[in-house]
Amino acid sequence: MKLQDITLADLRLSPLAVPPVARHADLSLNRANNAALVRHLEQGGIRFLMYGGNANLYQARVSEYEALLSMLAEFAGPETWVIPSVGPDFGKILDQVPVIRRLRFPTAMVLPYVGPMTRRGLLDGLRRFSDLLGKPFVLYIKNDDYLAPAEVRALIDERRILAIKYAAVHADPADDRYLRALLTEVPPEYLISGIGERPALVHLQEFGLNSFTTGSGCVAPRASAEMLKAIQARDWARARALRECFIALEDLRDANSPIQVLHDAVSAVVADMGPAMPFLSNADEAEMPPIRAAASALKAVNDRLLETA
Repeated sequence: MKLQDITLADLRLSPLAVPPVARHADLSLNRANNAALVRHLEQGGIRFLMYGGNANLYQARVSEYEALLSMLAEFAGPETWVIPSVGPDFGKILDQVPVIRRLRFPTAMVLPYVGPMTRRGLLDGLRRFSDLLGKPFVLYIKNDDYLAPAEVRALIDERRILAIKYAAVHADPADDRYLRALLTEVPPEYLISGIGERPALVHLQEFGLNSFTTGSGCVAPRASAEMLKAIQARDWARARALRECFIALEDLRDANSPIQVLHDAVSAVVADMGPAMPFLSNADEAEMPPIRAAASALKAVNDRLLETA
């Protein structure tokens, strides 16, 4: 794992992959298959592994946290940054920060909290987390009313924010009043498009966001990395063509559970991720044929790109 602090320029080196975590039938960590997925991502050109929602760390045991992070740090290569997530509740964050510091992770992402909360209380918790971590963190915005743009700017001015994973879903990503308001307060290089390939082209082309996260890129990391390169080169036609390769799997994710479908898609064509961590579940066998088909088609695109590299 790369220990060097992450800069805004570094975030343009590749998409930020958001992988699932492989487990055995008893829900213990499957070292071999987690290692296989990391190797697959690195082979495809991914430099960032962000373990959060798709890894279902919302449900992970605090008692397992150090073993999980130690495993990921061990498997990641010397040029790969690993960004673990903390939370979403404040008590869990307090237990997790010492592990992150002890293992020398370059940053961490705060999972968005849904529950009893006030804005003032959230900001207090984020500042306390930042003080304990001792370095800038990744803020995850999933809803337009999570924080006001001026509140986000205040955290940046206090040098608490490394980057913002922006994942508020809109039917038309170009019609996003909150994002436009946020960009009046926050420089665009702080923002990472956080909903995969579908809105990434609009977010980067029209709003100037820095990079994007990818879940389906865990199936096709080279295709995702090539899409980012095409956007950076302003080769919009190639970027659109590469994005189109992801849409079949993304449609299935959006129609069902994005985390569940990705978990089973990776199992189908990359490495067996095993059972989903409750309170999620794996897809029923009757639901698997379209998932396998979409994952296989996307993996074939990735394989062709690797062959021609």
